[in-house]
Amino acid sequence: MIRHFAKIILMFLCAQSFCAAEYDPLKVATKDVATRTFEVVDSKNHRTLPIRAYFPESNSPAPVILFSHGLGGSCDNNPYLGNHWARRGYVAIFVQHSGSDESVWKDAPMLQRMTAMKQAASLENFMARSSDIPAVIDSLTTWNQQKGHALHQRLDLQHIGMSGHSFGANTAQAVAGQSFARGRKSFVEPRIDAALMMSPSPPALVDPASAFASIKIPCLLMTGTKDDSPIGNSTAADRLNVFPYLEKAAAWQVVFQDATHMSFGERELTGGASKNSRYHKAILALSTAFWDAQLRGDADAKAWLNGEGARKVLDPKDLWEANARTR
Repeated sequence: MIRHFAKIILMFLCAQSFCAAEYDPLKVATKDVATRTFEVVDSKNHRTLPIRAYFPESNSPAPVILFSHGLGGSCDNNPYLGNHWARRGYVAIFVQHSGSDESVWKDAPMLQRMTAMKQAASLENFMARSSDIPAVIDSLTTWNQQKGHALHQRLDLQHIGMSGHSFGANTAQAVAGQSFARGRKSFVEPRIDAALMMSPSPPALVDPASAFASIKIPCLLMTGTKDDSPIGNSTAADRLNVFPYLEKAAAWQVVFQDATHMSFGERELTGGASKNSRYHKAILALSTAFWDAQLRGDADAKAWLNGEGARKVLDPKDLWEANARTR
């Protein structure tokens, strides 16, 4: 009798292990993704924001992932992310921030482009970016209820993820709850449930422990051992001064061996997708599992993040870590 009972328990545990092994964040059911562009008009701040939306095949309401580009970028950047997330059943919204987008360098003479980029990395543009995200969510809410709009009833706005790279990571940090001016200023957007920061940065003037103590939503951080900033003075070492201070949030971090600031992008001038394919594969796997766990409550996705699944998509030299709140 005891042996029979033990056998049943063993079969149950094996079945559980098999189910966990079944989870694959890189698996997609379809390659069909629709994409359209829209304009968000923020009359309050006198800004017009182009956005690109990637749609999943299903017309059912889907969780939403917002993405904020880096300095000098656009809503057309990083399509490898938008396409994969949409194939996994999310509506991915890529926001273009006026004043710190590609117009900064495209409209400048060749020899003045770097100066123009440095000027665009300003406090004014940072604050504008932080206000752009609530404006985008407001417009999505309106469109989701508006009959005849392409986004009508396509969005599950009870589950929103925020992501971004470089200046976009700063934007994600801000709306996730980072505090500024010694805790007296916050741009937190309460409708955001989880945040992904690629090439995050610690605050320049505030103690990081104080700045990040107010972030309470789950976070995934990504950087590289050569992730120095092409604009400004941020170093790869600086980017490591965010994760340790996310003490009130469940947080995971990957540090890719030899990855540069441009490894997260897809522009041909920075090596394109082929040069960064190793990183891109891991970025897609880790980010998708993170979204599945946080926006869908998928227990298998969380087990994959906290188990051997995540490590299997990484190089042995990559650093993968999680804080105590992830369990």
